[in-house]
Amino acid sequence: MNNITKAAFWMSGSIASFSSMAVAGREIGNAVNNSLDTFEIMMFRSLVGVLIICGIAGATGAWQRITTKRLKTHFIRNLAHFTGQNLWFYAVTVIPLAQVFALEFTSPIWVIVLSPLLLGERITHARVIAAALGFVGILIIARPNMTGMSPGVMTAAASAIFFALTNILTKRLTRYEDVISILFWLTTMQLVMGTMMAGYDGEIALPTATTLPWVILIGVAGVIAHYSLTSALAIAPATVVVPIDFIRLPTIAVIAMLVYGELIDFWVFIGAVLIFAGNYFNIWVETKSSVRN
Repeated sequence: MNNITKAAFWMSGSIASFSSMAVAGREIGNAVNNSLDTFEIMMFRSLVGVLIICGIAGATGAWQRITTKRLKTHFIRNLAHFTGQNLWFYAVTVIPLAQVFALEFTSPIWVIVLSPLLLGERITHARVIAAALGFVGILIIARPNMTGMSPGVMTAAASAIFFALTNILTKRLTRYEDVISILFWLTTMQLVMGTMMAGYDGEIALPTATTLPWVILIGVAGVIAHYSLTSALAIAPATVVVPIDFIRLPTIAVIAMLVYGELIDFWVFIGAVLIFAGNYFNIWVETKSSVRN
């Protein structure tokens, strides 16, 4: 099995996991007598994640690879991811799933915009073109009118910004930290954040018999998604991984049509294609540049 085939295998796990999380989030939101808010969903998701990561670390002897040297960076990264994930879970309950995923694909565009400020990277012509295409794509997907954009669209778009911050800080951490260490601090820190936010009103709701399986699915899928995506990027170039990841959009569109009767919006796909084109163009140019150097 070559590296491209291996990357495709890992990305199939990532696509299935992200799609499962979206469906599970929608099912929890639609459940009769559901009392879980997004903070409680994140708390239980992180609890499941902690159990999984601790089990993996114990079974593989990976505890020594979990370090405490960069806790500040871990904290900022996980605060950004926690915020973005809460916004994302809200968005999947109020707007079409394909629209959520399409807006999520703007995250690399925000990485381009924020990297000069946070990583000291320079703005290139390719990055300017990518960002311009991405923002045109956002406008096509959101199609704001005189009354502005809906809260669901705004939260989905905002989640992409926080995911971009997460990706930038992940890039910084992967220079020094093992994946198991990043995932350990991801789950443990967000468990604390989720517990604090879920308990701000003095009580924490528990999953019902209806919502518990979906909560467990979110926790398991969250770990698999992050591990699969990281593994794919570790063995194949982004020019291979990004097009495979884009398959998430038609996949979730078909699922949403079959399960929830959501119509496939032609304009969402047009906007998403522009966002993808901008992302891929930037990756292609930077890959060619790195080969020449």
